[in-house]
Amino acid sequence: MRDNQELHVILGTGPVGTTLADVLLAQDKRVRLVNRSGKGQIAAGAELIKGDAMQPEVVRKLTEGAAVVYHCANVAYQDQAAVMPQLQKSIVAGVAASGAKLVVMDTLYMYGKTHGQVMTERTPFAATTRKGRMRAQLAENYIKAHHDGVIPVTLARAADFYGPRVRNSVFGDRVFPQALAGQRAQLMGNIDLPHSFSYIGDVARSLAVLGQSEQAFGRAWHVPVTPVMSQRDMTQLVGQVLDKPVQTLAFPKLAIQAFGLFDPFMREFVEMFYQYQEPQTVDASAIAHTFGVEATPVEEALRNTIRWYEAQVPTSHA
Repeated sequence: MRDNQELHVILGTGPVGTTLADVLLAQDKRVRLVNRSGKGQIAAGAELIKGDAMQPEVVRKLTEGAAVVYHCANVAYQDQAAVMPQLQKSIVAGVAASGAKLVVMDTLYMYGKTHGQVMTERTPFAATTRKGRMRAQLAENYIKAHHDGVIPVTLARAADFYGPRVRNSVFGDRVFPQALAGQRAQLMGNIDLPHSFSYIGDVARSLAVLGQSEQAFGRAWHVPVTPVMSQRDMTQLVGQVLDKPVQTLAFPKLAIQAFGLFDPFMREFVEMFYQYQEPQTVDASAIAHTFGVEATPVEEALRNTIRWYEAQVPTSHA
């Protein structure tokens, strides 16, 4: 580490945060990751510090001197509606006090049901679910904080993740371990509808670009997505990469409701199941036209993902 290296702080050490650290290190940035335990696997050259992002003063201290802070922190799915608004308040207050710019990892939940219409950054917020309304309010709060001069903010919105390190996703650890083991990939809803996915490497590259581009601030951007295809199409591509067919099992909403009787995650997931009952197509042309950030070819992204899962097979669950 050199004294003149620009400091970038990442809040959260999930797949997004750790992949973003790789990107920033490759750009010769000084990278600090923060999580509540101070433990985790991170790239050589980065530092990992224990810190509670729910405490504004802790956030201020850990982000002091940073050029950019990336909010990639998350909480248990069933706790998001209650906790994420408090997390937002703490992070905005702490980062504003430190003088850094803020890049926020965001979702598509605020758009609600689109009835098959392509989602752009101008799509109205129409969510009726708890988590969707919460995400809409958070997004409005961030943009207001920017325009009020509280803190420079930009938001990166992604579709469902896939890629190395991505387990807890509809195209994660219930698809790749099964495909490798010759079992049926477990998918959601109508698997023949168009459904956009975001490759984790593209998500990380987008965050890094947005954080270092003045033009990016004050609005949201959709990160790159796969070409228009269905869950079944994606699974068939996995089979092509593996050179063997991959069978599928599609769970209907009723099954998810049944799982929710004893699984808090599934219980909370039910209200978002509409995303797998209508086309979910994202337009990410703005970030491509403005900053040149394009999606990694799907076959290449899947090869990278499969290689990562092959290395995890001994500890993966079916």
